[in-house]
Amino acid sequence: MTTSARVFTTALAAAAVFGSLTVGAPTATAAPTAEQATQGLPLGDADLAETRTDRTLARGVTLTRIVRGTDPAPADQINTTPRGPWVVNVLTIDPRTARGHLKATYGPDLARVEKTSDLVKSAGALAGVNASFFTFTANPQYPGDPVGLGLFDGKLLSEPLTDPTEANLVIDANSNRVVTGHLRWTGTVRNRATGAELPLEFLNHPAVVPTACATLPDQTACTVPGDVVRFTPEFGAATPAGAGVEVVLDRRGCVVRTATTRGTTLSPSQTSLQATGQDTVALLQLAKGCLRTDLAVSDESGRKVALRSGLYGVTGRYQLTKNGEIVVPDGTGSFFDRNPRTIAGTTRGGTIVLATIDGRQTTSVGTTMAETAAVANALGLHDAINLDGGGSTAMALGDGTVVNHPSSTGGGERAVGDAVVFVRGPVNR
Repeated sequence: MTTSARVFTTALAAAAVFGSLTVGAPTATAAPTAEQATQGLPLGDADLAETRTDRTLARGVTLTRIVRGTDPAPADQINTTPRGPWVVNVLTIDPRTARGHLKATYGPDLARVEKTSDLVKSAGALAGVNASFFTFTANPQYPGDPVGLGLFDGKLLSEPLTDPTEANLVIDANSNRVVTGHLRWTGTVRNRATGAELPLEFLNHPAVVPTACATLPDQTACTVPGDVVRFTPEFGAATPAGAGVEVVLDRRGCVVRTATTRGTTLSPSQTSLQATGQDTVALLQLAKGCLRTDLAVSDESGRKVALRSGLYGVTGRYQLTKNGEIVVPDGTGSFFDRNPRTIAGTTRGGTIVLATIDGRQTTSVGTTMAETAAVANALGLHDAINLDGGGSTAMALGDGTVVNHPSSTGGGERAVGDAVVFVRGPVNR
């Protein structure tokens, strides 16, 4: 595993400031009974008062605010109190009657971050929530870079991790069908004339120079494997700069220029390949004439996922429910403690649910991972995942209104990498 692979495999633990964790075996819990459902959310003591307020945003789209518990929590008991309170906002979309489509959006480019409310507004959406885990403080220069899957309108712009804790939400905007699981990928670059191939390690992630060769200005002299990364114009204003080599390709995949350092501006029709370490030599040997780039995605069963227009995918961490059962693992550490949470999933009948749980506040204490899965289960989510949470958790409406109360001081939003939004009207082509 290269340095870059280690960075992006472990970045999920740091990306949303949740900290360290220890994971146990998954558990399975049956769906709630009718009696349990009438008792409200399975949070805290059974005698807690719970209120629910519904608001119709559009045909087939409902916003529900659930407040469980009435008294503010003592500040020193937020992580332990059984009395709450909890504030949960639930956006429910019935694809049979809603006139619109669900999609994911990342703003001007992948590298930058935007507030969820700005992403909802710029997409012309009715409402939306924050989505993927993102690089955040791990790489201040490119904070919005997704940590894991980033699939936008059929373009694979960030590859899914091999880390089994990654959970993906995949959206077909054409049918409003949403599925959860964990995608896999492979990527190769092939010289059309010679047939020589080079595997891709990453998509739109900054390549890392091997530590052993950090002082070498000429990376072709390095004897340690580095990274091979494909960049697209969606990444940012320029590709990451540094030691290594970079090859720019035109829309046909033909080489238009080669540089012995990394960092360039791509036109909308260009892509580039960067390499560090020993892989620089292999890339220079391959990059003659025209190249073919092949990206393949499959689901957990190994079935091919066609990268077609209207397909979107974002990355979360841990499946909460699967086939109607709670499957989140037991664990310890700050990630598993009470935090603000963002949930996405579907009911057995295909209704789409996006929910936020406010946390780290005396007015809403947040949920542990186990409590989060219990909430998803109680909301009737047959399949659900845990999206980025903590200070990232936000739900916003198209007019810029922030529905929930983010955990930062004063309730201000954190800028995030991407969002899942519901847009009224047909899918644009």
